[in-house]
Amino acid sequence: MAEDNKNKKPGINIELDEKIAEGTYSNLAIINHSVSEFVIDFVSIMPGTPKSKVKSRIILTPQHAKRLLKALGDNVQRFEKSHGEIKDYEQPPIPLNFGPTGQA
Repeated sequence: MAEDNKNKKPGINIELDEKIAEGTYSNLAIINHSVSEFVIDFVSIMPGTPKSKVKSRIILTPQHAKRLLKALGDNVQRFEKSHGEIKDYEQPPIPLNFGPTGQA
């Protein structure tokens, strides 16, 4: 029995509270980066609405951004294997405006 405990890797206990478990809908992600971080802003744009707000912002190190890219790619492959190819329909470009623009 003691040997079994030696071979087990310690797990991470992750809590998910009710509010976060509800999730937030997003149909647009805006990604920016600097030398030290990636910033992903999740937005929900509704048809006919001229203004939208960022619903959630996630800030990642470059290493974690790369891990997220790999994990998302792996999950998309598994999804398509089970449910068929995800169609990527052409969308017209969305003009983005983050408030007043500066002048020099």
